[in-house]
Amino acid sequence: MEKNKQHLKNKLGLLGWLGGGRYGMERYAYALHRLTGLGLLTYFILHIFVTGTRIAGPQAWQQTMQSFSTPWFKFGEFLIFVCFAYHGLNGLRLGITELGLMLGKPARPIYPYRSSVLRQRPFFVVVMILVAAMIVIGGTDFYLLNR
Repeated sequence: MEKNKQHLKNKLGLLGWLGGGRYGMERYAYALHRLTGLGLLTYFILHIFVTGTRIAGPQAWQQTMQSFSTPWFKFGEFLIFVCFAYHGLNGLRLGITELGLMLGKPARPIYPYRSSVLRQRPFFVVVMILVAAMIVIGGTDFYLLNR
């Protein structure tokens, strides 16, 4: 019994969760989806605390907002936008895939087996191009248009 437990141990730790190794880009998309979700959750919780300073009055609110006017916070806002763009569009892709719309017609399982991942990959690439375009347009708005 003890021998079986040693066999099932996770020897890679956090690097195994993030690295994926021999896995394809879908594994990295999965890890990035989880990380952006945690980032958005962290932002949401911090946002609630910051807006809670309005209770202390207008001066406390203005002082808090002035402390957030540094370039580091501007970059942090851009990172939140990047997380939102990736997490939102990838979530739509996952929802469409879960509905079975990007899997193709069922076929007989004849060797060599065709993987449903290969049928979804073009849709994945299109969504990632849309994410990249959204990030570039958002970065232009953040840093060039709003000075």
